[in-house]
Amino acid sequence: MKRRDILKGMGVAAAAAGLAACQPRNAGTVAGPATGDGVRLQWKMVTSWPTHFPGLGTGAARLAEQITRASGGRITVRVFGSGELVPPFEVFDAVSRGTAEIGHTAAYYWRGKAAAAPFFCAVPFGLNAQEMDGWLRFGGGLELWRELYAPFKLVPFAAGNTGVQLAGWFRRPIAGVGDLRGLRMRIPGLGGDVIARLGAVPVNLPGAEIFSSLQSGAIDAAEWVGPYNDLAFGLHRVAGFAYYPGWQEPGATLEAIVHKPAFDALPEDLKAIVEACCAAENDAMLAEYTARNQQALDTLIREHGVQLRRLPDDVLAALRRAAEAVLEELAAGDPFARRAYDSMRAFRAQAQAWHTVSEEAFFQARR
Repeated sequence: MKRRDILKGMGVAAAAAGLAACQPRNAGTVAGPATGDGVRLQWKMVTSWPTHFPGLGTGAARLAEQITRASGGRITVRVFGSGELVPPFEVFDAVSRGTAEIGHTAAYYWRGKAAAAPFFCAVPFGLNAQEMDGWLRFGGGLELWRELYAPFKLVPFAAGNTGVQLAGWFRRPIAGVGDLRGLRMRIPGLGGDVIARLGAVPVNLPGAEIFSSLQSGAIDAAEWVGPYNDLAFGLHRVAGFAYYPGWQEPGATLEAIVHKPAFDALPEDLKAIVEACCAAENDAMLAEYTARNQQALDTLIREHGVQLRRLPDDVLAALRRAAEAVLEELAAGDPFARRAYDSMRAFRAQAQAWHTVSEEAFFQARR
């Protein structure tokens, strides 16, 4: 039987087959052989990350490779890193217009276009990576996300997660809430609104500009991702205090956004392959961060003398109160944000109740 006949009859099996073909290998775009069915597409992927940046950039490249390989070269995806085709904060518009067929980025960058967008990336004191995946796949989150993006001609997929991040890098210690007043901090999304409530000044910068901004004194602190990425950017060289926990991004979901007309034009098996490869990358990226973060943190502490500190309890309490106020105001001002917030909050309560007797109990027992 010819491969094209198998693919046409795949149905539900297409997703499983695509997922098997999407297991991580080395990053990079590789064209597969022709399949003889007439479908030969060249897709451009634009990203908000430097091309070879560990975790984020390599994750986007890995996704492009897997779609190319799993489709047998029927879709060949070429990656354009941050600034190579479009600036990092113009990925959404580029894919919406069809300038590129697919983008790899983060939903919280687009709150100016859709107020509810941050709910599908990271919410302060919200869902961790495991909970985000559960909400999106089985709690109604993905349906809401796709409804939100539909007017922009975009189809979103979860395509990576960094896990719980660091709270950030600071040039001076944080002893109490008062130390946040006047602090200029690179922090995107709703986290920026939260620290503004406590007197800090949030600044939204692409990752590539964080080091130079800290070095010049344009900002006093910055959150990026976690030890694996932060070491690569050398943030320890310009800010010696690393704080945890990452209250602002407890499980940041990265998105693959596909131009809807391009996606709708695909045959069903290729749609399933794109979806399965995004799901595979969602798992692979979290696994990579889980494996690499502590290794990088050990390097930062032992070789570079970084001071790792926990945020004081009064600071965390103040941040939590501010986060609740920010989220309630956002929900009150936008009907779709209200739907997303209520859905996420209900799922969080359910997941937290179960984690009390599962994950949390196990961690305590394992100590």
